[in-house]
Amino acid sequence: MTDHFPDKPVAVTCGDPAGIGPDLVLTLHNTLNTAPLVVIGDQQVLDDRARQLGLTVPLAAWQPGQALPDGALAVWHTPAGAPVQAGQPTPASATGTLNMLTRAARGCLDGTFAAMVTAPVAKHVICDGADPAFTGHTEFLAALAGVERVVMMLTAGTLRVALATTHLPLREVPAAITVDSLQQTLTILHRDLQNKYRLAEPRILVLGLNPHAGEGGHLGHEEQDVIEPALATLRQQGMRLTGPVPADTAFQPRLLEQHDAVLAMYHDQGLPVLKYAGFGEAINITLGLPFIRTSVDHGTAFELAGTGKASAGSLIAATRLALELAAHD
Repeated sequence: MTDHFPDKPVAVTCGDPAGIGPDLVLTLHNTLNTAPLVVIGDQQVLDDRARQLGLTVPLAAWQPGQALPDGALAVWHTPAGAPVQAGQPTPASATGTLNMLTRAARGCLDGTFAAMVTAPVAKHVICDGADPAFTGHTEFLAALAGVERVVMMLTAGTLRVALATTHLPLREVPAAITVDSLQQTLTILHRDLQNKYRLAEPRILVLGLNPHAGEGGHLGHEEQDVIEPALATLRQQGMRLTGPVPADTAFQPRLLEQHDAVLAMYHDQGLPVLKYAGFGEAINITLGLPFIRTSVDHGTAFELAGTGKASAGSLIAATRLALELAAHD
């Protein structure tokens, strides 16, 4: 990545305070010490975690409108709302976690931040402590930004995998994939590959829903009734789309080299391949938002919090990508 940084800082949220988020965020001081970053989280939690890990990380309190400190990690203090012990999640901290996300997103919307990066949260903690309807960062940020549809895409190296549906029970997936929803998803994916990744004519490989992409209707009709008509319409509008292709043969080097992104129909169709290819270094990016948001590809790993055994590779990669995209946004 180049050292050409955006003019405004990138916000980094700490995730669940009892998880590995604070551990990972502390590593940014040494790995990206010249980058314009603002950490959003509980400063006491960060101080305590640094001591627990034996790290010396200078933290400086920061507020919007202030200059970034020299030689220290800027922290916009956002209280956790409850005493925090590494590895021991509590629903009492859920509101504080959502406050972190809200501050970062609103800061992106009002121009305070150039982009946002998110450390992992625990859905069950937020559901139990603050919002029973919470299904994840992606949906929460979409509602906050006032957009009807966003697209979840993960990247690992040159492999990019987007999802037509995200956090749904498998039995609900077929009904959620309609001609209209698929066209909206592909339009967002196509547009952001152009705008965020500077690809003039994105080439997108679209997976089928059923085994063997339906086998001509013998193993399901969604390909014939939904996916193929949606693709045909978008091709007439100039999009370069291949598919629907069987998921079990799509991730071969020859096909991937000919495409810029893959669209999978559901979460566990595309992401196991991507995470196998780049676990620990993969990045989650939300397309369709009016700002740049990247995230780690893993969960809170409560059992590793405070042990020094958590890998910061994904957070560092996500932060580098946010800085890179924001620098030429």
